[in-house]
This record gives sequence, C-alpha cells and structure tokens, in this order.
Amino acid sequence: MRLAIGAATVAGLLAGCAMMDSGGGPGAKATLQPTQGNSATGTVTFTQKGDKVRVVANLTGLKPNQEHGFHIHDKGDCSSGDGMSTGGHFNPLGKQHAHPSTSDRHAGDMFALKADDYGNATLSTELDVITVTEGPTSVIGRGLIVHAQPDDYKTQPTGNAGARIACGVIQKS
Repeated sequence: MRLAIGAATVAGLLAGCAMMDSGGGPGAKATLQPTQGNSATGTVTFTQKGDKVRVVANLTGLKPNQEHGFHIHDKGDCSSGDGMSTGGHFNPLGKQHAHPSTSDRHAGDMFALKADDYGNATLSTELDVITVTEGPTSVIGRGLIVHAQPDDYKTQPTGNAGARIACGVIQKS
C-alpha cells in the first residue's frame, strides 16, 4: 500500500512539473505520420511563453545517426501522400531561408532533428518568430514536415533538405 501511495505521489509531482514546464500558455500539437514509403512518426507540441514559443518534438522511425531538416510549412494539408500538399516553408514576413539562430529567416525555419543509433530524435527549443496565438505568424493550421536529409540553411528557398518523410498539421490544443 505504501508503495502504491508513493508511486501515485511521484506521478502527481511529475505531472505538475510537466505543467510548470509548459508555461501554461496557449498551445498546439502536431501528430506526424509517415509519408508514402517512410516510417517516421512522432508528436510535436508548441507552447506560447511570452514572445517565444517552446517547441518539444519526439520522433521515431528516422534514419539512424542522420540529421533531418525540420520545418513548418504554409498549408496544413498532408493529403498528397508525399507531403508536397503542405506547400513551401511558412514565410509570412517574406524573409530568406536561414538558420533558426538568426533573426532574419522564414518563420518556418527550425533546428534540425538529429536521430540517435535507433532512429529516434528529440528536440526542445524556443523560437521567436512564430506564435501560437492569432496573427500573421501563428502556426495554427500549418503543416509540419520532417525531411530525409539535413538542411544546409543556405539553399533558397528550402535548404536542400530532400524528400518529405513525415507530415502533420499543427492544431490548437
């Protein structure tokens, strides 16, 4: 009995910590599904924290030890089977494609995913050009794409990241 109470207490504390970490602001979530012939899946959450958005991604089925381009795309439409129905990168401010550490970039430019030995990848970061709230830089209703190759952060307008291997639609949570 004592062990059951202890486990319940720990579970409650962990849930509380997760809520604190999320910042309690407006949120969104995307469930990524593999495009035709691929196996990548995962979930990505977006939480507004002041003027930044916390992005937390957990994926499986990636090429082991490979870096994968990861972008928000303009259209929330994964119907094509190859992810092309999401259109180009989300770029409401008319910027050039660039590394997400620079301020002058597409709103959809994000840090790459780096798969481990088993094809799993996690990412936890904060971005400043996007929002989860209403407005021109809102990610709600946009597409989310994982690419087969690394993003070179130079080639315009896509970063030469290759085929789209997973697709999801960012929805308000």
